[in-house]
This record gives sequence, C-alpha cells and structure tokens, in this order.
Amino acid sequence: MAPRAYWKGTLRLSLVSCPVVLYPATTAAEKTRFHMINRETGNRLKQQMIDSETGDVVESDQKGRGYELRKGKYVEIEPEELEAVQIESNHTIDIESFVPSEEIDERYLNHPYYIAPDGKAAVDAFAVIRDAMKDQDRVALAKIVLTNREHVIAIKPLGKGLLGTTLRFPYELRDEDEFFDDIKSPKITKDMVELAGHILQTKAGHFDPGKFKDEYETALKALVKRKASGKTIELPEPGERPSNVVNLMDALKQSLKGRGGKKTAAKPHARRGTGRRQAAKKAHRSTARHRKAG
Repeated sequence: MAPRAYWKGTLRLSLVSCPVVLYPATTAAEKTRFHMINRETGNRLKQQMIDSETGDVVESDQKGRGYELRKGKYVEIEPEELEAVQIESNHTIDIESFVPSEEIDERYLNHPYYIAPDGKAAVDAFAVIRDAMKDQDRVALAKIVLTNREHVIAIKPLGKGLLGTTLRFPYELRDEDEFFDDIKSPKITKDMVELAGHILQTKAGHFDPGKFKDEYETALKALVKRKASGKTIELPEPGERPSNVVNLMDALKQSLKGRGGKKTAAKPHARRGTGRRQAAKKAHRSTARHRKAG
C-alpha cells in the first residue's frame, strides 16, 4: 500500500510546471513509546488542562491562546485573528533561484521530504526539471506553505525523484559566538597535531548509515519483552567515572599505539625473513669459495 501524501500541489520552474506530491522522508514509527498509566489499575492516563492559579480543570470551551507580554500578563488572541494573518496556500512550489549546494549552511536544514510526480502526465515535466538540476549541480530554493506557515525549501535530485528539505529562518539559529567566544586558544605543539592526524588516518572510512546501531532502542525493546514475559530486570552496578586528568601527549601516543599494534607486531617477522636471506647468501658464497679452492 502506497504511503499517504503529506502535501499535494504544483512544482513550477518559470513556465514549466507539473503536479507533485510530498512524503515525509523520516519516521518515528519504529521507536519504542511509553504511555503514562495508573499503577493501581493499569489504565492509561489522560491529560487535563489546569488553571495555574486556581488549580481548577479548564474545559475545552474555556481554552484560548495568549501571548505573554510580561511575567503573568497575557494578551488573548482569537482564532479568527490568527486566520487573518495566516498565509493562504496556493499549493505551488515556485522555484525562485538555484544555488551551489556547498553554500547552504547545514544548520539551516530542517525537515526532509521526498518529492515525486503526481500521475503519469506529470512525469515528463518532472524529469526535465530534475535532470536540468543534475546537469547544473545546483539546489533549487523555493517557498511552500505547510501547516499554515510559509517555509523556504531546498530541492535537489535524489535518484529518480527529488529531495526537498525545509530550511530554518535566520532568527531560529543561535549565534555560534555566544558559545565559542570563551574557548581559549592554547599553544598546541606540531607533534600533537601530527599524532592526532595519524589517529584520524587509522579511523578513515566512508559514510555508511547502515552501520548505525541504536543500541538504546534495542535495549528498550529487550527490556519490554523481558518484563512482559514476567522476568525480573537486573539493574547494573554503577560504574566508576574515569578521571578527566590526563596527559594529552601520552593519551595521543597510547591511542596511536593501540590502533597500530598489529602493524608493529609484523616488523619482527620482516627482520627474521631478512636474516634468513642474509644467511643463505653467506652459505652460497662459502660454497662458491670451496669450489674455487678445489
């Protein structure tokens, strides 16, 4: 059964347009989830809204939205007033520009979506837009309205389809200087950097998400299975926290030694092989001298 489309509309590049559908590219369906329950009855609990001052339960017809102007002082916003500022969706992804992918700061990337043609009639126009982007090696920037909010979306080819990723707005990002300004600039020796570089080389590889293992999720599933079958859960003994006081140079050397132990162990064999070859040469020269003497 095909997944249900999250959004339907039109992808447009100047006068070229085609119907498309959006599907969320991620899912949390496989994650283990827990519900709040009553320990005495085993029944699931439901949440209620409580007035923070009176403690009374607030019924649904009494609930409203308010913006906090100052501590404890709110201005109430009516649903009709919110509708007045909501952007009406025209269900169109109108491509505004194309930019090099390396210019998009990864911090702006938000939610990914798969974009596919909607129907056979849309395939030709969809393929033209997709393949043109492949040839130019560019990412399209467009605007789209999702859940009554306007978003900027970055679109790039992905296999036979397109990957659209909504982008955060600048006001949603924190300034890195706020967190990095207090980082000191110690004097690091060239030897330390070179040692660290060698460690990096021993761990060189390629990006393979298939190797990612969510060990906590696996442990949760095992825990639920054991508990449901009536088995007791043994709690682990708390381990000792390692000391943070280390000699940086020693730690680098030990790290490199640990990674390169096998290579180091091979050297004695090479020496023995060399010794055997030298002994053979001496024996050959000795035999030759005896023959010459005879």
